[in-house]
Amino acid sequence: MGKIHPLASVDKGAQLGEDVEIGSYCIVGPQVKLGARTRLQSHVNIEGLTEIGEDCVVHPFASLGGPPQHAAHRGDDTRLIIGDRNLIREYVTMNTGSSVGSGVTKVGSDGMFYTGAHVAHDCVVGDRVLLTNLATLGGHVTVGDYAIISGLAGVHQFSRVGRYAFIGAGAIVVRDVIPYGSVWGNHAHLEGLNLVGLKRRGFSREQINTLRVAYRLLFAEEGSFQERVDEVAETYADAPEVMEVIDFIRADANRPLCMPAREV
Repeated sequence: MGKIHPLASVDKGAQLGEDVEIGSYCIVGPQVKLGARTRLQSHVNIEGLTEIGEDCVVHPFASLGGPPQHAAHRGDDTRLIIGDRNLIREYVTMNTGSSVGSGVTKVGSDGMFYTGAHVAHDCVVGDRVLLTNLATLGGHVTVGDYAIISGLAGVHQFSRVGRYAFIGAGAIVVRDVIPYGSVWGNHAHLEGLNLVGLKRRGFSREQINTLRVAYRLLFAEEGSFQERVDEVAETYADAPEVMEVIDFIRADANRPLCMPAREV
């Protein structure tokens, strides 16, 4: 059986998994689903068509499942889906999808969302992503697994952030960030590879060295960028990490690519 504080307001239509805990002054709406062992501390608001997975912890004053902040939203039944084992700290906001987007905001599992972080409508956030204090994702942003978005950083709507990328504190990201890339500044520019993150995640010295050489070739001065992309793709066809970067660059996108401030 779950544990619901007598001062919490939980609609009878809400679906609660085993051993859910809901603290004082929480509000849980009629279309909310909470997975087993998920724990809401006090003053959490969850509304709309919102599904939260198992073993999540949500801290006070987080607001999840509110309608999208989009002037063209027509009030359709859109959704927010959050995976398992996420830590959601104070004042975090995550909105449902919008009428003009996919209609669904998706957040993966094992993520950490620190105080004041915001995930806007129609975002797709991968697994083990970290948004630190006041990091903000605009609408329709895609964030790959293991990405880190530092405090006060903002990512422009429709941008893509690749897997294992690192976005520095206060950065304003208006272009797509390649997998394994590290960006800083306003507007943000590519500073290199997220070498610290790669080492922490257990990438081998050989994998890191291969990525470093490929990165230097991609952002060298010789030839056009397209020529360099084609050359790296041919040279490193058997290196999956490099090809992930190539595929990211070649994919259809709404935003241009985040590049170095000056060529290397």
